[in-house]
Amino acid sequence: MAEEKPNGETVIEDEVIASIVGAAAREVEGVANLGKSSIRRSLTKRLAGTPEKTRFGVEVEVGEKEAVIDLDLDVIYGVYIPQIVSGVREKVASRLLELTGLVAKEINVHIVGIEFPNEKRSKKEEKAD
Repeated sequence: MAEEKPNGETVIEDEVIASIVGAAAREVEGVANLGKSSIRRSLTKRLAGTPEKTRFGVEVEVGEKEAVIDLDLDVIYGVYIPQIVSGVREKVASRLLELTGLVAKEINVHIVGIEFPNEKRSKKEEKAD
């Protein structure tokens, strides 16, 4: 007699997908931070009552088997941006498939800021004083 396995629906919330995407993007060398452009940040704050289904700098639209990803990134000055973007797309698509079984239909990357390594060191040195 064959043993029957229980059936049911599995739902992975958009916020979980956004967290996975954000963590994967941060793994890529040259990515300084995830973040929203100041315009998007302002609009999000002004749209009262609209549930925010995003992690900071990550927006997702998830279907049954596919996902569309929008990422806002700050990059480190001096790193070739097209290489960063390519690495982010590869890493995000790989992690998404590996952890959720979802295929990344689109991964839209918006570079919204740049971080200068000397500025970061200067701020740390000021805090130490």
